[in-house]
Amino acid sequence: MRKAGGFALGAAALAGIVAVVVGLVPGTESNADPRSVVVGAAPFPAGASLADVAEGAVPGVVNISTTRVVKMGRGPGRMPFNDPFFEYFFGPRGEGAMPRERRSRSLGSGVIVGADGVILTNNHVVEGAEDIRVKLWDGREVEASIVGADPRSDLAVIKLKEKVKDLHPIPIGDSDKLRLAETVVAIGNPFGLGNTVTSGIVSAKGRANMGIVDYEDFIQTDAAINPGNSGGALLNDRGQLVGINTAILSETGGYQGVGFAIPSNMALGILNSILTNGRVIRGWLGVVIQDITPELAESLDLKNQEGVLVSDVPDDTPAAKSGIRRGDVIVKVAGEKVDSSARLRNLVAARGAGATLELTVVTDGRSRTVSVLLGEQPAQYTVGGTSPEAEGALEGLSVAEITPDLKQEYRIPSGLKDGVVVTDVEPGSAAWDGGLRQGDVVLEVNRRAVSDVEDFRDAYKRSQKRVLLLVLREGRTVFITLQR
Repeated sequence: MRKAGGFALGAAALAGIVAVVVGLVPGTESNADPRSVVVGAAPFPAGASLADVAEGAVPGVVNISTTRVVKMGRGPGRMPFNDPFFEYFFGPRGEGAMPRERRSRSLGSGVIVGADGVILTNNHVVEGAEDIRVKLWDGREVEASIVGADPRSDLAVIKLKEKVKDLHPIPIGDSDKLRLAETVVAIGNPFGLGNTVTSGIVSAKGRANMGIVDYEDFIQTDAAINPGNSGGALLNDRGQLVGINTAILSETGGYQGVGFAIPSNMALGILNSILTNGRVIRGWLGVVIQDITPELAESLDLKNQEGVLVSDVPDDTPAAKSGIRRGDVIVKVAGEKVDSSARLRNLVAARGAGATLELTVVTDGRSRTVSVLLGEQPAQYTVGGTSPEAEGALEGLSVAEITPDLKQEYRIPSGLKDGVVVTDVEPGSAAWDGGLRQGDVVLEVNRRAVSDVEDFRDAYKRSQKRVLLLVLREGRTVFITLQR
């Protein structure tokens, strides 16, 4: 559980999430039928009694208990006191001590979405579990196995191991139709108490860049969500599933009025991909993008901050093949406006590999339409001395010309010849505040390529109030603006 102003995830703490797409779990086979998933049909008319909605949905929400083995070593701090007396009786505490194992148990929630026992939940509820038990609303307990999981969205699909009669799948609704202040109902297993119903409103939509998972488009709600609610249902007032409860923003680890749910439209795409392909297949454009700040808009002579800036286009990617280049601004995807990098990333990923996507791109002030054939996102796509001449070029910044030693030290591509390497940045300086860091390679100043320190100094002298830099960092380029 992450506390103290951070995010707390409703079941066990979400630790060690990695940016990979997980397919079928070893040792399991998917016999789930995507056609069994119930989509669309609303059990109740709009504005139905919340009591009716809750009563109809409770049988479709399950309690999930998992068991996993956790290895623990007898490292420093395991013994009660730092005293040889305890070592004599309990053994050494050093790094070479025999590791111990313990069984860790956790509780969470899940939503029945298929008549054949398909259940949608959070990845962190079942991640690493050796044993998964599902408790139905009427007290029956059934073993389940993982069909597939997607840590990048924190979603997982599990399935009951035996046929069970009288299941009550909850129909999946259209989360895009949710409106601010619309009433929603959360059902889950808080603190292991069993199915509990709370209600609230939609506080916000499209919450991203929260740092919880890679793909974020959260529904924010004030319906009470507590530890154990993870994987539970968020319903609209027609009894449809519109979200999977995932996390809370809390300083205490408990409910403080800010909860987050994965929208059903995102969940449905991932669910269908896992059931059909055994893994999640996301669309891939192959660009490095960043949000447009007022400083970037002014430096690039953009009329406004609309769209997303393309800061790099690696070779042999779908974007490169379609003619998109660095400095372009993507303003629409399939006619829909995009106002953030997260939104663009989600829209592209949801289309899937092999889809053709129409992008509206602004290049040098002119709008054009680009057709891109999306690829499949790679599984792990992520996303010497200082020259005295450079001192004073930017206060608190030291740069040097590229040398073989610097290439090796900062892992600069061997074929790169032009540009200057940032060898030191003073914390608190304008360069530091603007985002420059040691090891960055400055390729351009105000859209002009720089070949060496002299070029860098001259280009900087000609700049006015603001300096626009193109920087190579970890193999990709990004635009940075600095105040003089």
